[in-house]
Amino acid sequence: MFLDFYRLREQPFGVTPDPRYLYLSGTHREALASLYYGIEAGRGFMALIARPGMGKTTLLFQLLERLRKSASTAFLFQTQCNSREFLRYLLADMGIDSHGHDLVQMHEELNAALIRLKHAERRFVLVIDEAQNLDDSVLETVRLLSDFETPGSKLMQIIIVGQPQLAAKLARPSLVQLRQRIAILSRLEPFSPAETDRYIDHRLLVAGYDGGLLFTSDARAIIAARSRGIPRNINNLCFNALSLGCALGRKKIDGEIVLEAVRDLDVEPLGRVGDLPQSVVPPAPLAEPRGAPRWAEHGGLRDRPFRTAALAASLVLASLFLFPSLRRSLGTQFDRVVSAGAVPAAKSIELERPTLPLAVSTTPPASKSALVDRAPSGAAPTGNPTVIVEVKPRKTLYRICVEHFGRFDRESVEKIRALNPQITDPNHIETGQRIVLPGRPRNSTGTYSGGLANGEPMTSARN
Repeated sequence: MFLDFYRLREQPFGVTPDPRYLYLSGTHREALASLYYGIEAGRGFMALIARPGMGKTTLLFQLLERLRKSASTAFLFQTQCNSREFLRYLLADMGIDSHGHDLVQMHEELNAALIRLKHAERRFVLVIDEAQNLDDSVLETVRLLSDFETPGSKLMQIIIVGQPQLAAKLARPSLVQLRQRIAILSRLEPFSPAETDRYIDHRLLVAGYDGGLLFTSDARAIIAARSRGIPRNINNLCFNALSLGCALGRKKIDGEIVLEAVRDLDVEPLGRVGDLPQSVVPPAPLAEPRGAPRWAEHGGLRDRPFRTAALAASLVLASLFLFPSLRRSLGTQFDRVVSAGAVPAAKSIELERPTLPLAVSTTPPASKSALVDRAPSGAAPTGNPTVIVEVKPRKTLYRICVEHFGRFDRESVEKIRALNPQITDPNHIETGQRIVLPGRPRNSTGTYSGGLANGEPMTSARN
């Protein structure tokens, strides 16, 4: 967690609807005031409509907190139910056991409970969240609940809350009676960029942050644009940016970190792949020779250093896999060290860096004519020998570099990309694709030395 690193008392961008973190934008303030006024004025039905992630539930909890001293309340969110289940949920929230009772008995119990509250001079407010999921028959049951009344006042006030689909349902001719009973209709709109700034500052202040500007102006502009002013999106972006900033040791969150958080939250690339690439699936363990000692049989102190080192390595690999932005950052820092001369440039550094994920496309091989079109012609300088290899299943650019050059580094990758302009993303090569590689010195027999370790077919070509 990044709380200590940024000197925060608690999580500022959590996922629970804590009323303390409610930021009242223009439409949020107006909706809260309208609902509170409708309850004080004794209106029977009210509605709140907003898109997902706009903070409807947080606003409702703030409203119920205001009403706690003057009214009894029930908050229902189990909306995928029939009429009998709905009434049972309502009675259970009021502390009434209705197990085994039919609809008539449950109505009688509800009426008696409302009359007791009326004699105690307490209102009863029912809030139904996620109401867009209610069937029309259940919405009709909700409408009939407004019939619990005396000649002078309503015994129950109802607020139905939902997404825009609820508005579409209320517009149906079959629900005209319910729509006519809605006296107050409120809505929530996305934040403007200025409101997004104030929202971030408000949540940081409530969480105990008292330092300088934590998110830079360019970071806030990116958050406002990418979140589209939706509070839940803002929370997700800020949380991931703070997590990444803590991992990188950055006390200020700038636009670069926010863009990395945006890329980490992008699910579209994941939707284009049917399953995990086979190259990231760990190979099956080798069979142990018969009679070989097992780790479980060595409980002495001499095995502890190895186990500790193995556990540490596993944690590092897991963190690199879960945070692709951290992988890219470590790769960039490594390149800076090499370019600064901290590592001799003449030596070949053979590191299996996680900068390029070991992934290969699962797209079926294309036709031979298509493969020929993919192989560039004239990409290499005249007179330089080249080698053409065909990408086999589970083959990655990393393995091709190691087998062809004996190492995997940025220089090798750039050589391959220079000869293959069709490779726009080194992380994505397709099975069946032909790749041109720089030729190597000939041996005494006049053939190219080396070859692919797994015996893949390789043809040579000279430009």
